[in-house]
Amino acid sequence: MDGTQKVTIVQKPWGHEVIWAANALYVGKVLHIKAGHALSVQYHREKDETIHLLRGQMIYRIDGKDGRGLVEVPFAVGESYRNTPGVIHQMEAVTDCEVLEASTPHLDDVVRLNDRYGREGTSAP
Repeated sequence: MDGTQKVTIVQKPWGHEVIWAANALYVGKVLHIKAGHALSVQYHREKDETIHLLRGQMIYRIDGKDGRGLVEVPFAVGESYRNTPGVIHQMEAVTDCEVLEASTPHLDDVVRLNDRYGREGTSAP
């Protein structure tokens, strides 16, 4: 339906996310990550997402797929990075950050490999 969309704020141990668009085709979020906090080391089975660093400084890690494990990728304000399904990744905020995320609508498709807040595991069957 055209018109005003419901906005949902989801509290997270690392900050919060604002889901400002969600439908059968796509999801739009703003991730507010607090300085010194990090999202899980994770991947998605189906979700395809692109992130954009709007504000702040963060460390972005991806699996280099060369046996070295996670490697830091330079990621500056104004840059974007796409994660296709299966890519292991993590975000860690050096300063308070705002990250835009545009993705497919698979909100519960998170496989956590490591999480400093004790949330290891899969968020969906």
